[in-house]
Amino acid sequence: MAAFALLAGLVAGCSSGAGWGDYVAAGDSRPVGAAPMTVEQISAKVGCAPKMQVDADDIRTAYCKTGAGEFFVNTFKTEALKDQWMDQAPEYNPHLVGPRWTVLGPLKVLEALKGPLNGDLHLTDHRVSPAPAPASG
Repeated sequence: MAAFALLAGLVAGCSSGAGWGDYVAAGDSRPVGAAPMTVEQISAKVGCAPKMQVDADDIRTAYCKTGAGEFFVNTFKTEALKDQWMDQAPEYNPHLVGPRWTVLGPLKVLEALKGPLNGDLHLTDHRVSPAPAPASG
């Protein structure tokens, strides 16, 4: 899938190689059933004119640059596609995550974008929930 081939380039461009600790912050309070944001909507919320990199049915990716810094915005056709994409992302690469979207960039930039986008900041395990499920048994 082209989206996964692009991931390697995006990760290489945004990765510092430094360890990020073990942090996940809860966030998205969008109403259940609300339509996911588009690349254009996400970019507009943070004052960026997106430069499209990938414009496919299953994934759209744009490069953005604001006063906060440079980052990539990714939107996905389904939550499952977002999960597949995130499963391929290196553990040390921070992401800001919301319904069917991710923003990939340096930690300092993601921290600045977290409030306006109301996303979850993921630094290690991208699919881990902020509150672990109780053990069964």
